[in-house]
Amino acid sequence: MAASHDLATDPALQEALLTVRRGTEFFDRKLSELPDDALQAPSLLPDWTRAHVVAHVGYNARAITRLMKWANTGIETPMYSSWDARNAEIEHGGALSPKELRDLYQDSATQLDAAWRATPPDAWKNQVKTAQGRSVPASETVWMRTREIWIHAVDLNNGATFDQIPNDVLKRLLQEITGAWQSRGEDKDLLLKVSDASTVTEHGDLDSDNPEIITGTLADITAFAAGRSTNGITSSKQQSPTAPRWL
Repeated sequence: MAASHDLATDPALQEALLTVRRGTEFFDRKLSELPDDALQAPSLLPDWTRAHVVAHVGYNARAITRLMKWANTGIETPMYSSWDARNAEIEHGGALSPKELRDLYQDSATQLDAAWRATPPDAWKNQVKTAQGRSVPASETVWMRTREIWIHAVDLNNGATFDQIPNDVLKRLLQEITGAWQSRGEDKDLLLKVSDASTVTEHGDLDSDNPEIITGTLADITAFAAGRSTNGITSSKQQSPTAPRWL
């Protein structure tokens, strides 16, 4: 039986769980605002309807729940059997009736939260594998879900923006994206300047003599880096800059 409260005792983990639950509430709200006949309309993601986004978020919760089972039992339980299987279930989910789709999302989110609540302190350190094959502690699943739930609330194309994502989430997300660029050598001559109030933070190729400088707020720069939007940013070299791929 799932615990009615978190067994986790680490303060940072408790704070992370609070953030992901706030993201779930935000996604819930944006989804509930959409009438059933709007679910087959386009999302902000190429070739995906809003229904595809909802299905992906639902199946993602199931996949992360499998990782928590792995962490708690020691029985290897991958997120997905294969990428083809992952893609096939999203296509299947995108064609469900509105009620089935909403139930998929809600039930999977509830099951994941119950799995987190029932995980004792020591089990959060146990290693599991992401869909990309990286070994991470089970505590990393909270960030994995945080990233998904907040970004895809925007992708629902129902008025949500990156400005509504918490700053701590945006900062970690931007670090993750620019770190991925750097690891692949794709940030050459690209410098992101985050200007908020009186603070300027730089990301990207800090050693370039002649970089393309992209300037904007934390929210706008992160949206650009995530490949979602060019609103609110300026480039020193071109009208319509394109960010390197993230994933």
